[in-house]
Amino acid sequence: MKKVRVFIDGAEGTTGLRINERFEKRDDIELLAIDPNLRKDPAERGRLINMSDYTFLCLPDDAAREAVSLCDDPDTVIIDASTAHRTDSSWAYGLPELSDEHFEKIRTSKRIAVPGCYASGFIMMAYPLVKARVLAADYPFTVPAVSGYSGAGKKAIALYEGSGKSEDLFAPREYALPQKHKHLPEMKVIAGLAAEPVFMPLVDDYYCGMNVMLPIHTRLMAKKMGPEELRDLLADHYKGKQFIRVMEFGSEADKNGFLSANDLAGKDYAEIYVTGNDERIIVSALFDNLGKGASGAAIECLNISMGIDPATGLSV
Repeated sequence: MKKVRVFIDGAEGTTGLRINERFEKRDDIELLAIDPNLRKDPAERGRLINMSDYTFLCLPDDAAREAVSLCDDPDTVIIDASTAHRTDSSWAYGLPELSDEHFEKIRTSKRIAVPGCYASGFIMMAYPLVKARVLAADYPFTVPAVSGYSGAGKKAIALYEGSGKSEDLFAPREYALPQKHKHLPEMKVIAGLAAEPVFMPLVDDYYCGMNVMLPIHTRLMAKKMGPEELRDLLADHYKGKQFIRVMEFGSEADKNGFLSANDLAGKDYAEIYVTGNDERIIVSALFDNLGKGASGAAIECLNISMGIDPATGLSV
């Protein structure tokens, strides 16, 4: 069997390392390695990109745009984990569970943008509700969320794991306070909102896993329903989707009434919980920020593009 040639541009970051880890037991992938001394050399990067069947971009936005410009081979598929192309309509948005159209565009596209981790959680909850007109596009969305520190990059990981860690790193820390977080544009565009939501992310002292929350006032719903009915709507939307699992109403009782943000660390799927009452509902998405929130989602898109089982090589 001919192996698929894959190049990871930015393989030393957390997303690239997790992708490499998921490929370790696959015999259908040939990884193209770059000389560490040439990892920022455009000519060498371009050579490997054009040699590959698939290139993953695990890079800052500007470097990702440069990498795309280096691709001359019309058959090379680029899967970009940066923010650079997520709201570009010419690129497939890599959340295939949203609709058959999203899945098909991923399957056939040569350019695929991997969603942001926080954005993945918000959109998998908000998109079906806006599409079904349960929540209007101009609903006043707010998004509290908490993530492990692995999503903050190498410098943050070094701070959290280093000796002599400062006292503030032992507590949850709110950030992106000016409401300019890089995930906000895709939250608005992909979910079909009239405006960007109020976004309240927290980073905490654990490695990976996240909980993204969507609070809902039922009195402001375009189509009023209670939490059980809303749960059933989401379950119907994601019926048969192995990477987004809508949990039974009341199943948080199995966790003693707690939803821990690191429950799915190491996994490549998400769980959605609906809790609350007839006045106030909270929808919560639990997943690994490096799994369904990054590397797992990227590999799922690769598998769809290859025409194989989307779960190949993933932890589901």
